[in-house]
Amino acid sequence: MQHRPLGILGVPSSAAAHAPGLERSPAALRAAGLVPALERAGRRVVDHGDTSPARWRPDPPERTNPHDVARVADVLQKARAALGPVLAAGHVPVVLGGECTVTLAVVAASADAGLDLGLVYVDGGQDLQLPADHPEEPIADSMGAAHLLDLPGAHHALAGLGPRRPLLPADRLCFVGYADDEEDVHGLVPSARIPAATVLDGPAAAARRAVAAVAGAADGFLVHLDVDVLDMFSLPLADIPQYGRGLTPPVLRDLLAGLVADPRWSGLVVTEANPYRDDERGTWMSALVDLLSSALAPAR
Repeated sequence: MQHRPLGILGVPSSAAAHAPGLERSPAALRAAGLVPALERAGRRVVDHGDTSPARWRPDPPERTNPHDVARVADVLQKARAALGPVLAAGHVPVVLGGECTVTLAVVAASADAGLDLGLVYVDGGQDLQLPADHPEEPIADSMGAAHLLDLPGAHHALAGLGPRRPLLPADRLCFVGYADDEEDVHGLVPSARIPAATVLDGPAAAARRAVAAVAGAADGFLVHLDVDVLDMFSLPLADIPQYGRGLTPPVLRDLLAGLVADPRWSGLVVTEANPYRDDERGTWMSALVDLLSSALAPAR
């Protein structure tokens, strides 16, 4: 994958989020210089543009539905379709969300292309909630992994997004970097887990463990990145922040670099960087761009 071009695709949506803001993330990352930074780091880059924007709106759901689920599913189907040409061109997708749910579209598009990929889920949480778990806060952003795995109670519009159900078997998924104490409360997910404390002790070793955990996938693995895996005091962009428990930017950079350097790495999804958190100079989006371009630099 080191020699294939990176195919940038933006999915400017906050439809699955708690509030507006994430729909501006792809444009903010570009404005902070992501594409030229990747090129300076030694990557060839092809920018495939954005899907149509979708800003958060209130849509009070029934108990068994995530918030605004029909619109969330529409966003993901459009992203799935837009990824088809990226993959057909042989580009390594680098998808700029938007919300965590966009990873469903990337896994679905990869399955459409006949690829059997694992998923390294670098996230401050495990996103295993189901619609009935929190009817007072039924936000799809916290349900991505549950729908990838098609857990009982998952909503058909999300779990049925792609050409197969489940989109991802549990043995193709590894959770990395979570710092909340969220557990598999349903007892249904035997996926590998590497918590934040372990990553902080040795990010390169954690990367090797994660790659080994998803090695059963025949065609490599994707990396999902939610910036809430970072301590909000160290890089304050997360849509839903955590304080004092996450990774530091150098640790995240080294973790990502270890994952990307593996020849089986097949794509990256960047989610939950909210421009509303940034200052007037765009300081923190620029810091995220520096982190990503350093981590994605070709191995020397």
